[in-house]
This record gives sequence, C-alpha cells and structure tokens, in this order.
Amino acid sequence: MSKEKDLALGILSTVGGIQNVELITHCMTRVRITLRDESLASVEELKRVPGVLGVIEESTLQIIVGPGLVEKVSGVIASISGVDLGEVIPLQNVHAIQTNPSSETGGISDKEKAEQLAAQNKEKYKEKNNTPVKNFLKSVSNIFIPLAPAFVAAGLLAGITSVIGNFITAGHLSGEGWAQFNLILNVIKNGIFSYMAIFVGINSARVFGASPSLGGVIGGATLLTGMKPELPIHNLFTGEPLIAGQGGIIGVVLAVWILSLIEKRLHKIMPNSIDLIVTSFLSVIATGLLTIFLIMPFAGFVADNLLIAVNWILSVGGAFAGFFLGGIWLVMVMLGLHHIMTPIHIELIAQTGMTILLPILAMAGAGQVGAGLALWIRCRRNKQLTGIIKGALPVGVLGIGEPLIYGVTLPLGKPFVTACLGGAFGGAVIGYFGNVGAMSIGASGIEMLLLIADGKWWVYLLGLITAYFFGFICTYLFGTPKEAREPKEA
Repeated sequence: MSKEKDLALGILSTVGGIQNVELITHCMTRVRITLRDESLASVEELKRVPGVLGVIEESTLQIIVGPGLVEKVSGVIASISGVDLGEVIPLQNVHAIQTNPSSETGGISDKEKAEQLAAQNKEKYKEKNNTPVKNFLKSVSNIFIPLAPAFVAAGLLAGITSVIGNFITAGHLSGEGWAQFNLILNVIKNGIFSYMAIFVGINSARVFGASPSLGGVIGGATLLTGMKPELPIHNLFTGEPLIAGQGGIIGVVLAVWILSLIEKRLHKIMPNSIDLIVTSFLSVIATGLLTIFLIMPFAGFVADNLLIAVNWILSVGGAFAGFFLGGIWLVMVMLGLHHIMTPIHIELIAQTGMTILLPILAMAGAGQVGAGLALWIRCRRNKQLTGIIKGALPVGVLGIGEPLIYGVTLPLGKPFVTACLGGAFGGAVIGYFGNVGAMSIGASGIEMLLLIADGKWWVYLLGLITAYFFGFICTYLFGTPKEAREPKEA
C-alpha cells in the first residue's frame, strides 16, 4: 500500500470514516475536511497518525501533511468517496450509511437521520464561526488559496527572467535567442498578473454566491479594455482620467460582492422565463457602472493610501518595524490571519513593481528553520521528534513553514517563541536597510532570492542568515523543553 493511501486511511479512521466526511479540499500543505458530525472525530488520535504534522480545528478540520503529499492524500480520500475533489459527497455515495428503515426511530431511515445530523452540524458550524472577522478572513482565504499554484509558478518565472535579464545586461549571455527566450518566459509569467482582476473576479463570485462568469466580467471591466485616450473616463471625485486597474483587486472583490447582492435579489423577483437573460444583463450593467464610476475611484484612494502607510511605517520604524513584523508573523499564520496580506502584496506590486512587506515577513519562516535545527541537535535521542524535523526542514528552507509550526515548534511551546525571535531579528535586518522588495509572490524562503528587486538579494540573504542564527541560538539556549530531550522511539 502506498504512503499516501496509508495516510488517507489513517486520517479517515480517526474522523469517523468516509461516512462522516461531507467535503474534502486542500491548500498547499493542509487537507481540509468538512465533517458531518464533529463528535465522531478524535483530534488527539488524528495527531498521532504517522505523517500528520499538525491539526487545526476551525470551520473545517485542517490536517497538515506537507506540500506535494497533500494533493495525493486528498485525491485518495476523494477517490474513496466516489466524487471529484472539492465536490460535496452525497449521502448515497457513503456505503456505510444504510437506507433501511429503523423500527427504533419510528420509521426514520439511517440515511434520513444522517441528513438531519448533517443539517444540525451545519448550523453549529455557522453559529461557532459566524463572526464578521472570521467570515471576512474565510472569504479572503477562499478567494486567493485556489490561485496559489499560479502565484508560485509566476513567482519562480519572475525570478528566472530577472536572472537571465541581468546576465544579458552584463554581457554574460548574448545573442537574440536568449533575449527571445526571456521574452517568452515573461509573457507566460505576465499571464497571471496582467489578468489577475479576472481570476479574482471569478473566485470572488464563487465565494459570494454570484455567477462566476459575471464575476469575471466585472473583474475584466476594471481593466478598461477598449477605452480610448482621446475619450477618457474621468474620476468623479478628482476629475482626472481613470487608469486601467485603478483600485486593484481590492476594488474587484468589493465590486463582485455588490454584484452578488444585486444578482441574488433579481433572481428572487424575476420570472423564470426571462431570469437568465434579464438578471445577467441588469446585474452586469448596474455593477459595471458602479464599479467604473464609484468603486474604482474609492478603491484607488484606499490603495494609494495603503502604499503611503506601508512606506511610512517602514521608513520611520526601520529596524524596529522589521523586528515587530518579522516576530509577529508566525502568530498571524497560526491564527489564520496571514491570507489577508495576499491582496496587499498584490496591490503593492501593481503600484510599485514590488512588495516591501514580503521579504520581512519571510524571515519568520527562517526563524522556524533555525529553531528546527537546534531541536534536531539537542533532541537527537528523541527519534520521533527528529523524524518529524527531518521531513519538515527541507520545505521550511523553501519557505513553507506550517509543517515546522504545527508539527514541531508550536506543540512544544517554547521553540515557537524562540522561532518568533529569530524571525524578529531577521526582520530587523531587512527593516534597517529598507526598501528591499520582492517582484512577485508565491515563493518564500531561500527561493525568494530570485525575486528580490534592484540587486538587493544580498540584504535578503543577510536577513535569512540572521534569522537562522538567532532562531538556532535562542532555541538551543532557552527554547528546548526537557521532556523533548528524553529518548523516544519513532
């Protein structure tokens, strides 16, 4: 039996079986399972399943297994359920639920009982997680997580094209072939960022309950395709011509949310015979006009002032601001607040060509790596712990820190704090030099060296080394619990 199948079956055995799974999805490192009945799952047993690096309990049960493996494990569970990944698992697909009536329940079948239980648990989920902050963060996460593979690919392409371009400029690479090859890579890379508004519009529509195609139309409208320079659209507030993409994806998300309100309302009042045609038309024309004349100017104002605020904080705060941001980032990741930064990074890149926040925040992952190395050395007799560290460190170096957070440092307590300190010192170095930005998102850790703009990769590397060093020293001296150093077999 394959490793991923063993892990999938181990997970299912602790969450109440496939009959208790309603939906299975995943992100870069986590298998996300929506349960029909929370009480049937044993989180403590789940944490002990070999290959599980950590468990997060939110509106979904999030099981950290690491990059690469997460897709295979999720695929196995989806295959067992009989539906495609990301589709709701119908109760008739769950073979463990019988449809024979039960005399003990007054003729109510087991299937009907399960349906009632599922409905009750959905209400419990809504009550437990129905806060404005949680709903907002969940929406942001659901909009941008599906775009993660594109961000990673585009980010690495951005780094490669930057390196090739530098070599061509320096004369190390010559000939039309290299220039043409670099141009082609840039064309591929620009696909995601040039049409980001459309991708975000489609995903936002899915999250807010509007038609995805209409969301794409509204996102595309912000690009002002076909607008003529001699006949510009003027900003109602400033009188200046609107610029394509003004307001960025912040404006797109807001516009598609309004689209969803209009479309849902029209569906309720429109006769079925004309619903498809009239609702689509009125929704697009109403939202489109609001987007161009109100939302784009407003979101543009917000985005411009966001840039001013970020630059002010880092220019005034310098090393102190870097220390604070680098130190607090792991806590934000742990609380699930990190997704809110994605639209901010994208907006900074759109306005300035780089995000000066990402290199500082990336130091948090480097602090984790330093802490992991210290634990590996100090806890070498604990084979169970060192086995987890061996699997988590390589991806940690590449900037994916969740296996180290949830599998190593957070469960032990003290190492999480000392890892945060390592990230803080690394962030202080980046903040001290200032204006160190990444040209793209999607890569972190040592990979981000390829993305650093204006030849300041050496500052980023210095920050990484500093975070590694202080994460290691702080953990080695102060952050290794006594019980973690005790012998334990894998």
